[in-house]
Amino acid sequence: MEVKEERASDEAQQFLPSSQIDSLGEPQLTTCKDLVAATRDRKLNTFIQVSVVHPAEHVLTRYSSTEIVEGTRDPLFLTGVTFPPEYPIYEETKIKLTVYDVKDKSQDTVHTTLLPDHKETRADVGRSFLGCTTFTVGDLVRSKEQQLTLTLRTSDGGKTVGTIEVNLVKMGELEDGEPGHITTDSQDQKFLCFLPLKSHSRGFLSAASAHNTENLERMADRQSKEECALVRECTEPEGVSGKDNLPSLNAVLKNPICKLYRFPTSDNKWMRIREQMAETILSFHVPKELINLHIKEDMRRNQELKDLGELAPHWDNMRKSVIAHCDQMLSMYQDTLAELGKHTGSSFKSSCSKGEKTLEFIPINLHLQRMHVHGPRLKDAQYDVITVGAPAAHFQGFKNGGLRKLLSKFEAERRNTGYQCIYYSPENTAKAKEVLSNINHLQPLISSHADLLLNSASQRSPDSLKNSLKMLSEKTELFVHAFKDQLVRSALLALYTARPGCVLKKPAVPRNSAEEGDDLKHQDHPSQVKRQDSIPHHSEYDEEEWDRVWANVGKSLNCVIAMVDKLLEKDNSSNIKEGEIDPSAADCKHAGSDWYEQLYPLVITLKDCMGEVVTRAKQSMAFVLLQELACGLPQCLMLTLRRDIVFSQALAGLVCGFIIKLHTCLHDQGFLQQLHTVGLLVQYEGLLSTYSEEAGMLEDMAVGISDLQKVMFKVIEAKSEDFLPIITGRREHYVIEVQLPAKMFELLPQEIKEGKLLRMYPVLFNVGINEQQTLAERFGDTTLQENINQENLELLKEYYNLFTEKMPPDCLPHFQEQNDLKGLLENLHQNIQAKKRKNVEIMWLAATICRKLNGVRFTCCKSAKDRTSMSVTLEQCSILRDEHQLHKDFFIRALDCMRREGCRIENVLKNVKCRKYAFNMIQLMAFPKYYRPPEGTYGKTDT
Repeated sequence: MEVKEERASDEAQQFLPSSQIDSLGEPQLTTCKDLVAATRDRKLNTFIQVSVVHPAEHVLTRYSSTEIVEGTRDPLFLTGVTFPPEYPIYEETKIKLTVYDVKDKSQDTVHTTLLPDHKETRADVGRSFLGCTTFTVGDLVRSKEQQLTLTLRTSDGGKTVGTIEVNLVKMGELEDGEPGHITTDSQDQKFLCFLPLKSHSRGFLSAASAHNTENLERMADRQSKEECALVRECTEPEGVSGKDNLPSLNAVLKNPICKLYRFPTSDNKWMRIREQMAETILSFHVPKELINLHIKEDMRRNQELKDLGELAPHWDNMRKSVIAHCDQMLSMYQDTLAELGKHTGSSFKSSCSKGEKTLEFIPINLHLQRMHVHGPRLKDAQYDVITVGAPAAHFQGFKNGGLRKLLSKFEAERRNTGYQCIYYSPENTAKAKEVLSNINHLQPLISSHADLLLNSASQRSPDSLKNSLKMLSEKTELFVHAFKDQLVRSALLALYTARPGCVLKKPAVPRNSAEEGDDLKHQDHPSQVKRQDSIPHHSEYDEEEWDRVWANVGKSLNCVIAMVDKLLEKDNSSNIKEGEIDPSAADCKHAGSDWYEQLYPLVITLKDCMGEVVTRAKQSMAFVLLQELACGLPQCLMLTLRRDIVFSQALAGLVCGFIIKLHTCLHDQGFLQQLHTVGLLVQYEGLLSTYSEEAGMLEDMAVGISDLQKVMFKVIEAKSEDFLPIITGRREHYVIEVQLPAKMFELLPQEIKEGKLLRMYPVLFNVGINEQQTLAERFGDTTLQENINQENLELLKEYYNLFTEKMPPDCLPHFQEQNDLKGLLENLHQNIQAKKRKNVEIMWLAATICRKLNGVRFTCCKSAKDRTSMSVTLEQCSILRDEHQLHKDFFIRALDCMRREGCRIENVLKNVKCRKYAFNMIQLMAFPKYYRPPEGTYGKTDT
């Protein structure tokens, strides 16, 4: 019989939010009794391998396994085995259970794929065959009480070595047999296979118990009689995650992996744990949308530079150089977008691909990590963490550091640029981009509303005329306000002096930094910009001309308003006499024509005035941008590219986290109120060291996460089956439109439904934990980490203060029930101030505060594979211990269980095609105690 290894088909799976994922099964504890070893003194380390024989094939497929239970006579297995919804399993499908003794855990003993199951493995593989049994799914389904007791036999089918008990249960049954609030769907049943084990009294298996107390033994005995190992489809109560969530969530989450466990609580009950991991198509969708926006923005900027008109030779040569460089960069963006358009296959970027140029905008290893807890007493709970590689420009490299250092250095150099260009501060440059954006947005709107006003006049519709005038007035006022900045006036003067044939009648006297500082203080000074060649006032330049042009827009609008008021007043007075004379249709048509004729010249004047303002303002702001680019070619464009790359990776994770959080909390009115009243806290946990290249990665990450503050979210009702988010905006301001189906959209508060923009509050706390951080702490510098943590603590405090100020005290029960957040913040402050090496308590406190404040959690290391896996599994077990009373004797075992057999080892496999965390023994000696994986799960791998 052919033997192969099989994992669930990625294409066939779809991510099921908590409702339907329950169909994947329920973990059960496996127990063995009074086992006897081949040699009297040997203690067994046992695990069970699950294999499947499909009805139409004669192929034995190694599917999954339990964890290893060490040195005990009565092994109690905690891990379940799950078959996803699309897995081809039928009543005729055979399940083979094989029990092994692990002799050397340092070998890859559990997931051996080359040896037939019926043959004993070689001694050097590190495990030995003990016994096996086979049953069909139909036997289990048709059995009395849906339970089978099977005999374990040796490979030749002769000697009996024990028994295994297999059961079928519904997810949600409690320990005493009472069903939870979960219904069962009898159609399209899928099963979870898990294996309570019992030994033959004179069997071959043996071991001595290392953990089981007398109570736990009784609990295991009772459990093996009452409950089971295969689970039918079922749904959860509405409010946790209903079926309505399915279409839109499945639109972004793909290829789920599900692991199931059952752990004892401190009061000797059982809690059920479902661990899930899924990748997201947003890993590619968001960067592609973003690059497309960059291309449009850069093409628009290049055209604006060309539209500057005639310039003196010095400035014209500068413009040509800038445009040439910008065209090269634009071509690179277009090539990258074309390459991403060709991408097919997996919807995540593996850690091995982090240095590929064509994928540099794509986040590394972006996944949702979810833990669902079903306890015997407490309400079900769900905990999500987004895991992703630290946003960083790996292809660009870190020889000169990351964005934090590079931007600071570039800005300092730009201040000292020679006479060839004018220095504008980053704030003024950002303002220029904002003005240009407002022009491009408002001018077509005003023109459209002006046309609607004329149309209403021709139809002689007073109500329509009033509404059109209202919209025209609002947009025009915004338009006028956009130019009420000293920067426009000073830039117009600078542009005037850059025109050909301009003769300066005053000598150019460079000003010192003190004088430049005075300019910044006095906003009404004619020139707010700092400049090296000190553009002087020109005696022939009329500075008041701009004020007149700008003011003419407002005056033209006032004329339009006055005329509309006059026409409406005249119409009202004529209506009083309408009973005396019945106006003919011809009269009405003539009156409408009269309205149109009286408004038309005023509207044309308004458009002309606006056009003159737009021409001058666009040119002046484009001149500011020319200085920004010219002062730092080519470094300026390379930094823009690097920042775009890092931001793209960060934004993809943020969009994923927001969408999942919104779906999860759609029935939580307190959260929804918090979302539109305060905003969403987004907390990043960094595990990067401050040594060598990782310091550069941390600098990139810090800037990328800070840049997320310029992102706003808006929730809209989906008009089609395409639920992917829509991105609009420019580099300084983005709006992400998240689409929801009509039924889900109706659950939102009115403020969100009306399109209120939702603000994000990203914070980053980093603590290096590896051997490189040891070098940084002893021989290097940890200032970067300290500064980042201190800066983000202040941001976190700002969010907390805003939260307590705007949210009613009874709005969030979670907030009321838990510990004093103020105390947690103070504790976090003290830990950040303390000069303690590898102070991981900073991360624990920040994560706790984030959960209490309904935030979105992120965990990041270089590739979100190894250190991230240690962190999220520790966080999950800590939550089980602190919030769900995990038995203290099972904390380490639960931790090892998740790391050895859980979703994170599958994540390693997805990335490097090997179930080994990329650590070695020397490295792990430098790791904090609880961040070390179990023996046999780590080794040298290609990352």
